[in-house]
Amino acid sequence: MTETLENRRKKLRIRAWRRGFKEADLILGRYADQMLEAMSESDVADFDRLLDQLDADIYSWVIGTAPTPSEFDTPVMDSLKTFRVDRDAAFGDGPKT
Repeated sequence: MTETLENRRKKLRIRAWRRGFKEADLILGRYADQMLEAMSESDVADFDRLLDQLDADIYSWVIGTAPTPSEFDTPVMDSLKTFRVDRDAAFGDGPKT
């Protein structure tokens, strides 16, 4: 039996919120809550592959302290980086200049 896209999205939302690394939980969980429903099947697959990676790696790619490997440099990663920056700006947690 093939898993429906709706069920896959539900599972990904749970995985995004239960990372074990608070900062990753907050970024990935909030992102999943706001973005998963609008994602294409291809984007859902990219997000799924991303969630298979180590929290510390994902976090460093999102905040820009390490380069994103080419296999994860997708529109989903671009969207995630933008989401994180926009969210930080909205809550006053952005970079101090």
